[in-house]
Amino acid sequence: MAKTQQTLPQGNWHWHTPSRRLVIDAPAGTALSELSGDWSIDALEQMLEGLSRGRLGRAFDPGDGPVRCSLRLSSGRDVHLVGAFIAEVEARGMLLMGDHFPEIDPSDLSPGPDLAPVYQPIVSLRNGQVAGFEALARWDDGDETSPPSRYEDEALASNMLIRSAETLAHLREATGRDDLFMHVNLTARDLARGTIPALVEALINGYQLPERALKIELTEQAALRDPGHALSAAMALKAVGAGLVLDDFGTGHSSFEWLADLPADSLKVDHGLTRRLGQHRTDTILGTITLLANRLGMTSTAEGVENKDDSQRLRALGFDHVQGFAFARPMDADSALRFLKY
Repeated sequence: MAKTQQTLPQGNWHWHTPSRRLVIDAPAGTALSELSGDWSIDALEQMLEGLSRGRLGRAFDPGDGPVRCSLRLSSGRDVHLVGAFIAEVEARGMLLMGDHFPEIDPSDLSPGPDLAPVYQPIVSLRNGQVAGFEALARWDDGDETSPPSRYEDEALASNMLIRSAETLAHLREATGRDDLFMHVNLTARDLARGTIPALVEALINGYQLPERALKIELTEQAALRDPGHALSAAMALKAVGAGLVLDDFGTGHSSFEWLADLPADSLKVDHGLTRRLGQHRTDTILGTITLLANRLGMTSTAEGVENKDDSQRLRALGFDHVQGFAFARPMDADSALRFLKY
């Protein structure tokens, strides 16, 4: 794909339906800082080229689901609002600038040769079958495959998304399992990259994956640096068809606040809680978490499970899935296919 003007994150936006106000936060010194402020639709449209007027209001009219709107400013700059509704009365997302959306850096489409991801099965407690996998980054050092020792590599997220989507598409085709899903972890640094939603959309379309088959795991820790931006970035991912998973639930300082803000599809309970399974207070907490998830329309996964005998207790507590060494260790793509066929 030829690269023209790169799509870059230029800020965040927040829509409030009752007041029909759009609040834009574009930092001073950025190309779109002139858009910062609390706008009515009519006022903001005065900043737009004539043909773009009217699009903005229509983008928010459905009142739910994803928000995708491309606009051209009177200055000639192209602006893209990408996000989703987080409640009946509000939506959040990222403000991007570029010739087109998606606009992908060609380097993002060339995964590094030393990256050798492994995949840990996520097992359904309903039927005991593998429901999906979590992709974990490993590097091939020749004689052995080692876990990552550094996360500053800006290409890691892109490469993991590419390899994971490719593996998921292959597993679905080879087994006829069109219900399989894949989890991929993103960090706070990854969320700050405006090209990630574009890449996710390109992979979903390119591999003909259904919506929510490629699921992005987000931790509360990733949100603590900049909660507003993290939520906006998550909404942009949801808008392009990714599923959202709230990871390590129960370990952060304000997990319930993050849960209230983030319309995730599922949550994963950290092993710090599941390893205390069988204690009355812990079981009460776990049962409450799964009940809450269910009422929010989310599935729940217990991770770090090291004893198969815990399955029945976890199912009784309301968990949908389990993940851990008791069921399978992380494996390469070929082994994952054999594991599915076993």
